[in-house]
Order: sequence, then C-alpha cells, then structure tokens
Amino acid sequence: MAMDTDTIPNLLGDMRDEAPDDLQTHFISFEDYWERKLWHELTEALLEYFQTPASARHRIQLYDNFIKTFAAKINQLKLVQLGLSTAACYRDNQERLTFLTALVEKVNKPASQDAYVYATVAAADIQLKLKEYEGARKKLDECEKILDTFDSVETVVHASFYRANADYYKHKMDFAAYYKNCLLFLACVSVNDLTTTERQSRAYDLAIAALVSDSIYNFGELLLHPILDTLSHTQHAWLRDLLFAFNRGDLVAYDVLAGNIGKNEFLQQHQTFLYQKISLSALTETVFRRPPHDRAMSFATISEETKVQPNEIEHLIMKALSLGLLRGTIDQVSEIARINWVQPKVLDMKQIENMRGRLREWDSSVNQLGNWIEGVGKDVWAA
Repeated sequence: MAMDTDTIPNLLGDMRDEAPDDLQTHFISFEDYWERKLWHELTEALLEYFQTPASARHRIQLYDNFIKTFAAKINQLKLVQLGLSTAACYRDNQERLTFLTALVEKVNKPASQDAYVYATVAAADIQLKLKEYEGARKKLDECEKILDTFDSVETVVHASFYRANADYYKHKMDFAAYYKNCLLFLACVSVNDLTTTERQSRAYDLAIAALVSDSIYNFGELLLHPILDTLSHTQHAWLRDLLFAFNRGDLVAYDVLAGNIGKNEFLQQHQTFLYQKISLSALTETVFRRPPHDRAMSFATISEETKVQPNEIEHLIMKALSLGLLRGTIDQVSEIARINWVQPKVLDMKQIENMRGRLREWDSSVNQLGNWIEGVGKDVWAA
C-alpha cells in the first residue's frame, strides 16, 4: 500500500499526541524504525505496544493505516499476532470474523502456511462463538491437514488449534475428543499463563469429560497435571476428590461424594454409568493389588473386595474384558475369574505403598529360593 511520505509521520505524530505520556515513546520508536526500514525491530516494538491495555484505542487505526503498508515485509506469523490483537478491538464477533477472513486471505501463501493456520484457527474460533459449527469444523479440518505436513511449527500455532478444537468438541459434547484436545492444548502452554478463571474452568470441564466419557477409563494424565490442583479449596474440590476415588476404585469414597453429583447436569444424567465405571475401576484395582501368581479369584472374593453386588460380578468382569481393562478367562461353572493382565494406570501414594510391599515380598521370596537351592545343591551350588 503506497502512501505519501508525510502521511505516516503525521499519523504517528497525531497518535503520539493522543497517547498517555508513558506510551508516547512507542510512537517515536515506530517512526524511527519505519524510516530506517528496520522491519524486525518495528514488529517487535508494535507487539510490545499492542500488549498494553491502553493500546486498544489505537490498534485498528494503526493496523489499517500503518501496519498494512509494510505487512508483506515482516514475519507473517507476527503479522497475524498483531491482527488478532486488532480483531479483539472490534465491536462484535461478526466484525471480527470479517477482519480475520481478510487476514487469512492475506497470509495464504506457500511460505507462510503456519501464519495461515494461525489466522484460520482464529477465524474458526469466532465462528464457534457465532454458533457456525459447520464452517468452524471445515476450517479446523483444513488446518489439521496442513499441520500434519509440518516438520515443526511454533508452539503458539499448535496451542491455538488444540484450544479451538477442544472448544468445538465441547459444544458437540464429544467428551473423549474434548478431553484429548484440551490436554494437548495444556501441553503447549504454561498453566501459569492462563487466568485463574480459565484454569478452573478447564480443570472442571476436563474432570466432567473424564468421568462421563464411555471410552476414558484411565485418566492418569489429568491426575498428574497441575491444572487439577486449581479445583482444591474451591466449591468444586469434591470433583477432584471424585476423580481420585475413581482412579483407586474406592466405592466407599464414591458413596460419600455421590451427593455432589446432582450439582452437574451431565454427571446426573450418567449416574448409572458412573457407578458401573467406578465398579470397573474397583475390579481392576483388586486385580492389580494381587501378585501375578494369585489372580485366579472367585466371584465371591471379587464381590467382597470390590463391594460390588455378587449378581453383578460376572457381567462386570465381561465388561472389563471387552473394554481391554483386563485379559483373562471366566469359568462360569466354578464362578472363577483367571486374570493374566491388567491395564496399567497412575498410582496414588497408597497404591505405591502397596506396590512397595509387593516388591518386598518378591525380594523375600527370591532370597528364600536362593537359600533353598544353596541348601539342596550343597557343593554343586556355587554361592
């Protein structure tokens, strides 16, 4: 965009005069870098200025009348960052979408596909807010295909994609997909960079998704993530406790916490399923606590240790086998389950202590075997 050589200095001078005293030096720097064609330094100075809340009144004017004049000369990903800050200053989402659509077209070049994805995801995010779910899904699918072709890309691009993807699946109530994409988003950012409100909201939504999803039976990654601690000492602290109760298959703790289930619509709708899910966890925990050579258990023993009703045990074991939580066989006549494998999961301190006890037992049995062989073998055995 060609402009008269006096236009930009006049523009920046007028904006400098309007700005608070502590921000006026920014405009002096802008003009200096622009005159010397120091595009990298100018970009960094603009990004720094746009991060200040007071810059909001000038962003649209700066972008339309200044940044556009050298947009092709600067890093296109940073151009999109400037564009996103500018878009936030428009009055409504429809205006933001119009602005971002133009930005998407501007950076859609072979050499700047990362910027194209970043801008397209931002447009899709606005469409989600406008409830244009089909259009948003189309954009996100296109971005995913492009991301798959990259050897590497800035973390901020992946973070924006996973965040928008998670929000889409939240709207669609696809709990497993939300859980996966939200954790991927959190892997791309520092929890400390999120506001307290967003941290608590993400932790709450992740906990609900983990509990009601019919395909998530191991949520150790969430239990280990610091974001879950943001629920501690809040009105939703019970939800964190419920997750840990599920992880250790604690039906007693579940009964204590079950009174809170009515506080969430999704948990209330899935109450029967939740009981089945924690019963499965109780079963896998019972198997896990036993050493590999002692995993042939009667239905009565399983019922006693899991606190599940005896008439539900056979169906429970079959469900666990079908979901891949356990591997083994069932003797329906003798009512005995022989388990040879249990799905690994994250252990809490109590479970780790149990594992420590088992390792000690194993060490003791190995020593006993060694002593027996030495005693029987006598001179043949070389100590």
